[in-house]
Amino acid sequence: QEQPVESGGGLVQPGGSLRLSCEVSGSTFERFFMSWYRQVPGKQRELIAHITPGNIPTYAEPMRGRFNVSRDIFKNALYLQMNNLKPEDTAVYYCGSSRWPGEPESWGLGTQVTVSS
Repeated sequence: QEQPVESGGGLVQPGGSLRLSCEVSGSTFERFFMSWYRQVPGKQRELIAHITPGNIPTYAEPMRGRFNVSRDIFKNALYLQMNNLKPEDTAVYYCGSSRWPGEPESWGLGTQVTVSS
């Protein structure tokens, strides 16, 4: 599989919004199970959301309501819209892809999101 490439991270104030993107090259993007995770130094990687090839999302309970995952098969892109961001959302955000449900087979390098005033 091609390695996903994340973008869109940066510094945002508490209460702000940010949209992350993840691009996966190749012609089979629409068949992949895609995921967003995040990781804070010293802690385990934490699931944010999955989305199936049929565009059915599933969110980790703490992320429900503020985070929205979507996919654009024409751009081979996965998105994560994050709203009402809080300082505790500060982390490196990773995109993962897989041919089947569960742990991603391929990971991006991550994009840093910092929520601070």
